[in-house]
Amino acid sequence: MPELSRADWVREATRTLHEAAVNSPRLSAELILQHVCGISRVELATRPETFLSSDQLSRMTGLLRRRADGEPAAYLLGQREFYGRDFRVTPATLIPRPETEHLIEAALKGCDGPVNFADLGTGSGCIAVTLCAERPDWRGLMVDLSGRALAVACQNAVRHDVRQRLQPVRADFTRPLLRPESLDLLVSNPPYVGKTEYEGLSAEVRDFEPVTALVPNFVDSDKIPSHDHHHDHGGSHSHAPSTPPDKPEGLEHLIAVAQEAFVALKPGGLLLMEHGYAQGAAIKVLLESHKWENVLILKDLSGHDRVASARKPAA
Repeated sequence: MPELSRADWVREATRTLHEAAVNSPRLSAELILQHVCGISRVELATRPETFLSSDQLSRMTGLLRRRADGEPAAYLLGQREFYGRDFRVTPATLIPRPETEHLIEAALKGCDGPVNFADLGTGSGCIAVTLCAERPDWRGLMVDLSGRALAVACQNAVRHDVRQRLQPVRADFTRPLLRPESLDLLVSNPPYVGKTEYEGLSAEVRDFEPVTALVPNFVDSDKIPSHDHHHDHGGSHSHAPSTPPDKPEGLEHLIAVAQEAFVALKPGGLLLMEHGYAQGAAIKVLLESHKWENVLILKDLSGHDRVASARKPAA
């Protein structure tokens, strides 16, 4: 086998991924090489002529094949950056998105002093871990129905030295869960993708990320669906609120989070929920009609409605 330099491999891999029509082909190729070779992006840029070993080439070829099949780079590498920190991710957890960082910023701006919070549907734990890493006097609950997701969240809490301030709770947050008036803050990035929208998602999301983290009322939270389940993700939690027929799809868990928050938050406590770009108006009406105060719909960097912010009325 002829010797291949880092630059040569990235060029060939980028062409392969471009032909496979995956997102960000060059970045994906660079990330695979950096991961296998254990180098930084700076080293790749400054030493592109370094030749690759046969072992490195073999491992990179395997990862490249999986990426060309659409598997997200975050799952191949086992991590994704969020709010300046690396978080472990697995197919049991949703891959953190930049849009969710708006929820972090709203929480940090909206709360002062020591804070007790809960993160409902914690997944990788990126929200809860980040809040504790940013604020050394905050403590929280990481709630998820998936035991595998909670295991990843705990690993991330250890990785960022906040495990002692975060308690994992395996539970269904659509059922009564938290002690009344025990929290200053409740945050959540719950499933909010409607079933119709889910069918239209990119294959990279639909075929690999857990449907339970995307679509409300998918029953088995520890089941990662195979491709054969894309048209069979019905089911429901009997205790989950039903979505009004004239509202957008996907509101069920957002409604459940708001109901739980109204009980669990102290007077004046803050609720923050990420939601879909077309759900902001409906969420605002629902929150205001249920006596929440200071209801705001915050936009992401693309100008889309993304985070609902509301205060429980002060006593």
